[in-house]
Amino acid sequence: MAEGTYLDSILAYHRERAKNDLRSLNQLLAKISTEEIKSPTFQDQILAEKGLSVIAEIKRRSPSKGNLKGNLDAVALSQTYEGAGAACISVLTDSEHFSGSKEDLMNVRRSVDVPILRKDFTVDFRDICDAKLMGADCVLLIVAALEKKLLAEFIEFCEYLNLDALVEAHDEAEVEIALNSGAKMIGINQRDLNTFEVDQKRALRVVSEIPEHIAKVAESGIRSPADAEPLKAAGFDAVLIGESLVKSDSPDELIIQFRDL
Repeated sequence: MAEGTYLDSILAYHRERAKNDLRSLNQLLAKISTEEIKSPTFQDQILAEKGLSVIAEIKRRSPSKGNLKGNLDAVALSQTYEGAGAACISVLTDSEHFSGSKEDLMNVRRSVDVPILRKDFTVDFRDICDAKLMGADCVLLIVAALEKKLLAEFIEFCEYLNLDALVEAHDEAEVEIALNSGAKMIGINQRDLNTFEVDQKRALRVVSEIPEHIAKVAESGIRSPADAEPLKAAGFDAVLIGESLVKSDSPDELIIQFRDL
């Protein structure tokens, strides 16, 4: 990983935040034990769709493009997504780099019934507990951000908490690490997290390395149904779409177009 990249900066922020977090893991687990623990639903939902499932994202800004929609109403947009047939909703909770918040996720959780992904940079077991307490059904685990042993432990911990894990890879080597770590759902991010540039052919090149029984999600650079069509043909179960929906004047119509493929 190159020094001084976007990913370096973001991970440094989250690791420092975790280092300064005085809460104990046992304290968080005690809170979770009093909550209703339901079975994972995120992966089941994207696999239940007859066509291509849409994971619609609540995303206010990105490090590379700045503000996408400053006046974004997370609740209203999530309800639009659900009404249009989105299988699941992804909510950014990183405040420093994406202007997201845990309040966004909690408010969306109270407003929709579909499963929710907490989209953030998971670096600590407490991050996973927080996702559960916020009401998320799934967490993002990025292969490039975690040591192999820790990735496997995080996947196992998610299973313990009845959370699904979307394990994100960028190339064949990372797919192999994800599989060896116990991933049941793999996302191929077409955005290079070091440069934030998008390679729209990346997912098509890598998908053959993922076994048929593993749920497959394509992420980033999917702007139109024309971008998604070859991904569906290649065997992807779902596409995660953020910027295109957030900036669209008719996100509901765009979701329907993706689902009609």
